[in-house]
Amino acid sequence: MRAEGKCLCGHVEFSAEIDPDKVIICHCSDCQRHAATAFGVVVGVVDEQFELTTGSMKTYVKTADSGTKRALTFCPECGTRIYSKTVGEGTSFMGLRVGTLERRAELTPKMQVFCRSAVPWLDQLPDFPTHEGSPGEAEVRSDKG
Repeated sequence: MRAEGKCLCGHVEFSAEIDPDKVIICHCSDCQRHAATAFGVVVGVVDEQFELTTGSMKTYVKTADSGTKRALTFCPECGTRIYSKTVGEGTSFMGLRVGTLERRAELTPKMQVFCRSAVPWLDQLPDFPTHEGSPGEAEVRSDKG
């Protein structure tokens, strides 16, 4: 499936051939920290068919607890994460961040990984109050304490 995407500020735009059967939710602590949320969601890029069409990116190489080196790319202007890729020979999985894609609603996750690191409240999500838009400052602000 051909997919187009961009960063938050629009400095980075790209297209890629992705495999919709390779959408993964990752609960590893690195994804949690790098995404500044509970998990990361990536989709596999087919044969590294990724084309940067506008802008430039920065790369940070992170060594995982396993010793594996991961190249994490992001927009140098707004910091939006674009993809991650294992560094080295014989490694081909490239995980494109689903949130950057125009057609992200079509990409249903097929697997969850590093579940041992998952935050314990995820299974309670259906019980949380929902709002179609912002609930307003008064509802989210805590006046306690």
